[in-house]
Amino acid sequence: MTMTDISDTARILSEALPFLQRYDDQVIVVKFGGHAMVDPKLAHQFARDMVMLKVCGLNPVVVHGGGPQINRMLDKLAVKAEFREGLRVTDNDTMEVVEMVLSGSINKSIVASIQQAGGRAVGISGKDGSLLIAERYTKKKTDPVTGEVTTIDFGQVGEPARVNAEILHTIMKSDAIPVIAPIGVGWDGDTYNVNADTAAGAIAVALNAKRLLMLTDVAGVLDKNKNLISELKLAEVQGLIDDGTITAGMIPKIESAASVVESGVEGVIILDGRVPHSVLLELLTPHGVGTRVSRDGV
Repeated sequence: MTMTDISDTARILSEALPFLQRYDDQVIVVKFGGHAMVDPKLAHQFARDMVMLKVCGLNPVVVHGGGPQINRMLDKLAVKAEFREGLRVTDNDTMEVVEMVLSGSINKSIVASIQQAGGRAVGISGKDGSLLIAERYTKKKTDPVTGEVTTIDFGQVGEPARVNAEILHTIMKSDAIPVIAPIGVGWDGDTYNVNADTAAGAIAVALNAKRLLMLTDVAGVLDKNKNLISELKLAEVQGLIDDGTITAGMIPKIESAASVVESGVEGVIILDGRVPHSVLLELLTPHGVGTRVSRDGV
């Protein structure tokens, strides 16, 4: 390494100081999923980045998905899939596989990677300590001809009703990183499969997080010229949906991000998880790699 390389490294570390001061002792919730989760190199880098945040005085909390891994296991076990309105119905057999994959192999693999990188991590599901209380998700559908309204049931698919964050505070105070599988428990003790994005948002709100970072396989929100929109204020969201700038699958992501910001989280970033060290780039440098949704651009 030349003296120029050493000087560049020192400069980068020095430039991170104001960002470290901004986030000192703040909770940063990271939804881990997409390509970053299945690519071994990116997953290893992610684990190291979580350890670095913790060492630097931040409090990272990881909420992970696992859709592709669940689908592979369901196919392997020949569990027949049923879909309603484009969503998979989670029956008892499916729920057993979902919980096995999310709370078992995936969760423990992430924990092991963080610990191998020199950190401490505790893997839990939303069922542990009644962390994530969920209620059954249903959808209303109106017949366009008769006007009859029917309720569509998706089985053991849940949405967050309450987050008991005490267990997460306990883990963070013990100098460990919580790694959460989005499995919820109902008021009656039933087990529910909760969307990881939704679970991460609810947990971020409950922890009064400074930031929620959602790793995805897209660059972020693009304008009509396909350029990245790096900053998006709440007041601008609906207009971009109405004029067709935000379309398709990005609409629910942005609406979910806006809801989290409205509930008190300072900023939600839809982050390109395909970019190496994207979390560090977003938090500790002026060069973000996604779209930040906030109330007033902070």
